[in-house]
Amino acid sequence: MRLRWTLRIGCWLFVPLVAGCTLHSPQPVTMPVALPSGYAEPSGSGEPLAALERWWERFNDEDLNTLLAEAFAANLDLRQAYARLEQAEALVRSSGAAQRPSLDLSAAGGRRQQTVNPIGSMTADSYSLSLPASFEIDLWRKLASRTAASRLELGASREELKALYLSLSAQVADIYFLAVEQQAQLELTDRNIAAFGDTLQRVESRYREGLVPALDVYQSRQNLASARSRRPQFENSLAAAEHALAVLLGRYPGSKVVENRGTLPPAIPEFPAGLPSRLLSRRPDVEARLLRLEASDARIAAAIAERFPALRLTGSYGGQSTELGDLLGAGNIFWNLLLNLAQPLYDGGRRAAEVDRTRAVFRESLAGYHQSVLTAFREVEDALAAGRTGEERIARLVEAEEASAAALRLALDRYLQGLSEYLPVLTAQGLHFTAQSQLLAARRQLIADRITLARALGGGWMDEAMHQGMSPEIR
Repeated sequence: MRLRWTLRIGCWLFVPLVAGCTLHSPQPVTMPVALPSGYAEPSGSGEPLAALERWWERFNDEDLNTLLAEAFAANLDLRQAYARLEQAEALVRSSGAAQRPSLDLSAAGGRRQQTVNPIGSMTADSYSLSLPASFEIDLWRKLASRTAASRLELGASREELKALYLSLSAQVADIYFLAVEQQAQLELTDRNIAAFGDTLQRVESRYREGLVPALDVYQSRQNLASARSRRPQFENSLAAAEHALAVLLGRYPGSKVVENRGTLPPAIPEFPAGLPSRLLSRRPDVEARLLRLEASDARIAAAIAERFPALRLTGSYGGQSTELGDLLGAGNIFWNLLLNLAQPLYDGGRRAAEVDRTRAVFRESLAGYHQSVLTAFREVEDALAAGRTGEERIARLVEAEEASAAALRLALDRYLQGLSEYLPVLTAQGLHFTAQSQLLAARRQLIADRITLARALGGGWMDEAMHQGMSPEIR
C-alpha cells in the first residue's frame, strides 16, 4: 500500500518527467496445452493447407458454387454482421476523438433588470459569442488505452465476420448436399416401388394360375406398401432442406432453390489437415477471442490510469457586449486559458473496484480463449475421426449392397422357378432396399464430415469475400 501511494505521489509531483511512465504492463497470453507436432488421428497429415482456399470448388458442382455466391451477397446474418462491424468502427472513431481537442461555439443573449439606488431600476441587454475549447493531456495513456481497446474490438468484429463467412459456406454446402441426398433417396424409393410393383404382378399372375398361395400375394403387397410409406419421409426432409437453404439465401422458403439438382459426387474430396501449429492462425473465431482478450487487457490499463491525476487544458475566445452590433468590437474581446489538474482522493473505492473488475474480466477472457483453442483442436480431431470411420462404413456398406443385390436376384429366380417360397424374396427385397438407402446416407454423411473438417480448419479465403461485400468506409 505504501509503495503504491509513493508511486502515485511521485508521478503527480514530477508530471513533466514521468509523462511516459508505464502504469500497466500487458498480461502474458499462454497456451492452455503444449501443441503437438501432429494430430492424434492417423488420417491427419502435415500437407499444406493451400487446397482449402475456396474448398467447396473441389466438389466440382456449379450449382453449389452459384448458391454460395448468392449466399455471400444476400444472407441476412451477414448483413447484420456488417452492421455490427460498422458500429465497432464508429466506436473506434468515437474513442479516438477523446484524444483530440474539442471546440464549441457558444452564443447567448438576454435582458436583465436590477434596482440601483438611488436611481431606481435599470434594464440592460447582454450578448456574448465565444469559442470554448478543451483538451485532456493523456499523461497516463488512459485515453490511448481506451482507443486501443476499441480498435482491438473492431479487429475482433472483423474476425467474427470471417467466422460467419466460414460457417455460412459450411451450412449452405451441407444443406445443399442433404437436399441432393434426399432427392436421390426419393428416386431410389420410386425405383424400388416400381420393382416391388412388378414383383407383385408376377406373384398375382402365379396365384391366378394356382401356383402360389394367397399368402404370397399379401406378403408382396405388404412389401410394396412398406416401400411406399418411406416416400413421405424423404419428401418432408427434402422440403425442409429446401426451406432452410432458401432462408440462408435471403429468399422466401417456398419454391425450389435448385430446379435440377446434381448427384452426390462419385469421388468425395479429401482436405489436408496440415499442422496443429498452423491451425490457430487460420481460425477466425480463435483470433477474435485473442483480440477481445487483448482489449480487456487494455481496459485494465485505462482503469488503472483513471486513479491518477487528470490534466486538462481549457480556454475560450470571444466577445461580450450590451450592443449586438458591437459584439466583436475591439474593446469587447475576451480570452482565457486554464490548466486544470484533478487528483481523485476519495470515491468510496469505485475506481479500485473497477480495476479489480477489469482484471477479473481479463481472467475470464483468458479462460475463454483457452477454451476456444482446445475446442478448435477437438473439432479437427472429431472431423478427422468421422472421416476415417465414414470411409470404413461406406466400404462395408458397398459390400452389403452388392451382396444383397446378388441375394435378391437369386431368391427371385428360385421363386419364379418354383424352387423356393416367397419369404426369401421378401427378405432379400427389404435388405437390398435398406442397403441402398444406407449407402446413400453414408456417402452424404461423409461429405458432411468433410465440410465440417473444412470449417474446422479455417482458412484465408474470407478476406477476399469480405473485401467484396464491405462498404468502402470500413475496408
